[in-house]
Amino acid sequence: MNQQFPEGFILLLTSITAKRPKTVIDHILQHGYITTEELKELYGYNHPPRAIRDVREQGIPLETFKVKDSNGRSIAAYRFGDPNQVRNTQLSGRTAFTHKLKKQLIQKYGCKCHISLIELPERDLQIDHRIPFEIAGDSEVNSLDLQNYMLLSASSNRLKSWSCEHCPNWILKDISVCLQCYWAYPENYHHIATQQMRRVDIEWIGEEATQFDKLCEIAKQDKRSIPEFIKKIIQKNILDNNSK
Repeated sequence: MNQQFPEGFILLLTSITAKRPKTVIDHILQHGYITTEELKELYGYNHPPRAIRDVREQGIPLETFKVKDSNGRSIAAYRFGDPNQVRNTQLSGRTAFTHKLKKQLIQKYGCKCHISLIELPERDLQIDHRIPFEIAGDSEVNSLDLQNYMLLSASSNRLKSWSCEHCPNWILKDISVCLQCYWAYPENYHHIATQQMRRVDIEWIGEEATQFDKLCEIAKQDKRSIPEFIKKIIQKNILDNNSK
């Protein structure tokens, strides 16, 4: 165990028993740091940033730096940060989200997913930082101001997490990039995870599912995928409107 850390910090580290953060913590204690390659190859975590986030959500400060992997490529590595930066776990990461905050967000935005705009029961909505906590940390854009949060369905939250974790800005941590991203502000954005793209997320719910099934049948007859067929319909509609 690394004796350079204060005893209180070591006690905090060893008090964490949840499997994923404990795995990361134990590895760093033994080796000094852990890499994304080790998280994948040694421990089978296909999304290393998620394991790192689990540690940070326990209030443990981690620093990100670059090392070379076994093929000589530059990858992310993580080590413990300043022990004085330990956060109360009740205030860290997602654990800060309260029922009161959800109620306030519903009052401000409605009881719906901010990405798909589908209305959902309150229990099916999750609170998320517009700017990922891993990038903005405790900065002003992650203050308790309601405009810094959004409500997402579970599926939209997973999509956002995957896209953010694979975005080049996950390493650069430039907040201004996130402020212009679809995943932070789908109502007004310039890129999606730094890519010049535009996106519409559509869900067919309940009785609407039969409409989707019919759409699949027609698309199959047209020998197109669903996204291709929907684009075809939209393009035809635009051309029809332009010809009027």
